[in-house]
Parts: sequence; C-alpha cells; structure tokens
Amino acid sequence: MSEKKRILVIDNEEGLCRMMEQVLLDNGYLAVAYTSPRKAVDEFHPGAWDLVITDIKMPGMSGLEVLQSVKERSKDTPVIMITAYATVDMSIQALRKGAYDMLTKPFEPEELIYRVKNALQQSDLLEENRELRKELEGKFCFDNIIGASDGLKTILGKVEKVAVRDTSVLITGESGSGKELIAQAIHYNSPRHERKFVAINCGALPETLLESELFGYKKGAFTGAKENRQGLLEAAAGGTLFLDEVGNLPMNVQKTLLRFLQEKEFNRLGDTTPTRVDVRVLSATNSDLKLAVKNGTFREDLYYRLNVVNIHLPALRERRDDIPLLAAHFIQLQNQKFGTTVKGFDREAMQALCDFDWPGNIRQLRNVIEACMAMVGEDYISRETLDQFIEVYAGPGDTLTGDQAEPGEVPFNAALDRFEANLLKGLLKKHGGNIENAAREADMNMATIYRKIKKYGIRKEEYS
Repeated sequence: MSEKKRILVIDNEEGLCRMMEQVLLDNGYLAVAYTSPRKAVDEFHPGAWDLVITDIKMPGMSGLEVLQSVKERSKDTPVIMITAYATVDMSIQALRKGAYDMLTKPFEPEELIYRVKNALQQSDLLEENRELRKELEGKFCFDNIIGASDGLKTILGKVEKVAVRDTSVLITGESGSGKELIAQAIHYNSPRHERKFVAINCGALPETLLESELFGYKKGAFTGAKENRQGLLEAAAGGTLFLDEVGNLPMNVQKTLLRFLQEKEFNRLGDTTPTRVDVRVLSATNSDLKLAVKNGTFREDLYYRLNVVNIHLPALRERRDDIPLLAAHFIQLQNQKFGTTVKGFDREAMQALCDFDWPGNIRQLRNVIEACMAMVGEDYISRETLDQFIEVYAGPGDTLTGDQAEPGEVPFNAALDRFEANLLKGLLKKHGGNIENAAREADMNMATIYRKIKKYGIRKEEYS
C-alpha cells in the first residue's frame, strides 16, 4: 500500500480551513490545517509536505509571501493558491512566483480533489524524472566503467577531459568493446547531461529509412509520409546524438551530415526550409575509416569533422587484468536480477576465462557469464560449465576442443560462430526451446534467432 500524501492547508477562515481538511482526510490524504499563515510557515520543513494549499488574502502574511517562503525552502513542492478575487494580474504574479494552480472561491469539494490530484501527479512525475536522472548519471559515471588496467585508466582520463568540451569525438574499437558506454559516459559528464542522449546504429537500417530517421521528413515527401516528422537530430536537441557504426553511412547521408556539422542546420526530406538545432555528435566504428576514405566509400571531409578527438578502446584480450573484475561485476548483476547467490568462478575456470581471447570482447564475456549462470546450480562456476560456451587451450598435454586449434590459430569469424551456437543452445535449454523467451533474453529479434538456428543446424526440438 502506497504512503499517504501529506497536505498543508492554510486559510484564515476557520470554517473553510476545517472543511478542506476534512474533505482531504475523507479522500485518503493526511491533511493538517492552519488558520495562522505565520505559524504554518514557521513549521514548514522540506520533505515534510507533498503539497501546500493556501489562501492569497490573509492578515499578517499574504498567500504570495507564503508561496515565496515555501519555494525558497523546497522549490519542488507544489502550491495551490485560493482566492475569492481572481484577477489576471494576480494569477500571473502567483504563477510566476511558482504556484502550480489557482482555485477560485467558492468551489465544490470535487473540484478541490481534482486540483489536488493533478498537482500531486505532476509532483510525482518530477520526482520520477529526478530519480531517473540520478540513476542514469550513476550508471554511466566513470566509477561504474569496470576495470583497473593502465590502458583503461588512460582512456577514462581522456574521456573526462573531452566530456566538458563540446567537440566531436570518434570512438574506435572492435565490436563489443564498450564504445557506446564510453559515449554515454562522455554525455552524462558533459554540460548537456540533463538533455537527451539519442543513439542510432547506422548499420542496422536501410539507406532510405536511415535518412528519414536522422533528419525527419515533411508531409508528402514520399509515399506514406502523411504528416511532418522530426528526426533523431531534432529529438536530441540540446543533447547528444551518438552514431554507432558510422562507417556504414551511405554517401548521400554523409553529405547531409557534413552540412549539419559545418552549418548546424539541415533540411528534412522534402523540405526546402533549413532546420537549425544544437546537438553534439559522437560517433563510433569498428571499421578502418582511413581505409574507407582511401577507397572512396567515406568522405574525407566528414572523417575529419567526426574525428576531432579519437578515443580507441583496446580489445578485451589486450586488458586481461580487467577480466576478473568484469566477471565479478556481471555475476553481481545477474545475482541481483534473478535472486541467485553465485559467488564466482572456481580457480581453473577463472584461469580459462583469462586465457581466452574473447573475439566478441566485453559483450561476449557478459553473455557467456549469463549463459553459465543459467546452467549452474553451485556456488562457483566450474571449468566444465564454462567449456560449454567457450573453447580454451588448457595447457601442455591437454586436449583441445572444437577444431583443435590454439589461440591465435582460430579465425575470428569461426570463434564467433562457435560462441553464438553455444550461447543459443544454452538459451534454448534454459527456456525449454521457447524461441520468444530466448530472443528476449539475448536481446535479439525472433527472426535473427531462427536464422542463426538454421545457420548452425540447431534443432530446437531437442530442447523442448
């Protein structure tokens, strides 16, 4: 049962004051009434009240003075003003000073309750936004980017410096190395942190759809454009737009993006009037953009516009000292999510974890740990459980699994295919062959799951 909302009522007319108090009590609120505005203000403390209702015209202290005093102590506490002499000037003055609403005498109990509900609902939304902002800022602050290696510390130092400067940043690194997390850290530690962070994967959309998603379109621009629509650039106004896999941008989109970076304006599809918007652009790629420039598939002028500052993330195999810390972090997250009590990997499994080259980087490590925890019933994850999802050379004299290849001899794509196949088998076993549930946990759409099952020759019936 939710906690009752606490309402402070102030009116020098004792009869009206007590009536409002009783109506609020009858409707499930905790209400306390004061006929002395001075006494009410003296006893007002931030956090003690969810709402204040006060008359405007009172002897000794006016309602506007009450409003000002409340807002000085607790700016987010909503205040409803009551008056029998409502004028436009008075209403404007009260609203400018921070009043949420005006209630004119005489009023019915139903109208009072209606205004109270609206004020409290608005207050709840503001509180949710504050909590969400705190959660996001905490989630993406530097302290929660896991790792202690010298390479990562150097990167975080660079991120901290560039975050406060409103310049373009190109983040490079292999797939799964954490490029979007770095982009989020830049945004949430920048002066734009209270505005939106909008991300788009440039390789996940077809060319025509990508252009309209980024820049929006005007009604009638193409078949099906039945109304004006803003693109992601406008949606990110005042904040940050993150272009993931920017190397996949088609040439016509590159041209429009370059114009925006140079002029801070662009044209929606089908529109001849330029649209101006203030957005910081961060981008990321796992491809060689210098080679793409040389091959003519990526504009050189756009490359230099995006790559004002470059941050390169090392692959996980280049920061093996961070693997135990990352593993402990992902285990903790899974324990919190599912109420489990897995303590970690046993010694042999942890050694194998650190020896593996992780072609899919941090994303692969996280998925493997999730898969292992779905299969384990003990306090510690064993090497036997781990071997279901990765293949590691265990040392001289030991046998090799899979294709009998040592680290460095296994092609990247082959290693990634084996990982995907083992992960899918683990998910299907966990969910009894249910494709929808497996897709949801893997954060993949069902069509992709079906395609990969077919690719790897997996029979989901074996797991039903």
